[in-house]
Amino acid sequence: MENATTGRVVVITGASAGLGRAMARAFASRGDKVALLARGEDGLAEADREASAVGAEAMAIACDVSDAAAVESAAQAVQERFGAIDVWINNAMVSVFSPGAQITPDELRRVMEVNFLGTVNGTQAALRRMRKQSRGTVIQIGSALAYRSIPLQSAYCASKAAIRAYSDSIRSELYHERSRVRLCMAQLPAINTPQFEWVRTRLPGMPRPLPPIYAPEVIADAIVALSLHPRREVWIGGSSVKAILGQKVVGPLLDRYLARRGYRDQQDAVPVEPYRRDNLFYPVEGDRGAHGPYLGMERQHSAQVWLDFHRRAVAVAAAAVGLALGAVWARART
Repeated sequence: MENATTGRVVVITGASAGLGRAMARAFASRGDKVALLARGEDGLAEADREASAVGAEAMAIACDVSDAAAVESAAQAVQERFGAIDVWINNAMVSVFSPGAQITPDELRRVMEVNFLGTVNGTQAALRRMRKQSRGTVIQIGSALAYRSIPLQSAYCASKAAIRAYSDSIRSELYHERSRVRLCMAQLPAINTPQFEWVRTRLPGMPRPLPPIYAPEVIADAIVALSLHPRREVWIGGSSVKAILGQKVVGPLLDRYLARRGYRDQQDAVPVEPYRRDNLFYPVEGDRGAHGPYLGMERQHSAQVWLDFHRRAVAVAAAAVGLALGAVWARART
């Protein structure tokens, strides 16, 4: 989406698969140096190979983001090899598809440790360095579910809401310090990633994302644009905008709508395989790439994303059209 400011140092957590994998390719293809953090070593090795194949400098670090010491060690290794970190993206996530009453304390704790505390650990490691260098951008990968929770994903929704609250607090502290470091959050729509093949679930049918579903590359390009033009928060995809604004305006109606549709729309007719492995506590072996099983349902473009990152051009065009129509109307009256 943009071609300027190449050669930056970019750290991506959860880089072995899904959106993290797509972001690794997107930043690497621009000539940025990419540091890839994840638990799954098979996918991590392939992500490193893909980044190197397009001529980018890359380093892969096996790391569980819930371990603060491991994240700090990874940040130090990146700095020692590549120099100052320009962009840090907190993307690693896990989830549990289950009625809230059936989630165990260990499962809930694990989701919060990876999603929320993993983001905190990454943010703190990045800010320790960015504050000293007086520049840099931290991007939190959020979700429309940070605003509008849905049934069967209570732990995930809670973790994303916690990230939003934490980020708002830290951002205010950076403003107080008159820091030049930017803290951004991107609220995402449903994406076709492998997470639905390895997420922990108690549903009878295979988990699936709530439509509409976007290709990972659409979101990755938007995150690249956000890193180049940092903003406090962006809502990516028309469905995210509808969910967030809908929660503000008709939240009680959405509660009842999701009670009717949320169970059926989050699972396939295909039953969950017995003894299916999930990645909640341990990574699943093998390389899963960026895309999940819903290739035929992917949206390859988002008009909302284009308009959001081209606001000035749209405003200028709208003003020009307005002036032209005004001139035509004035002539018609004379």
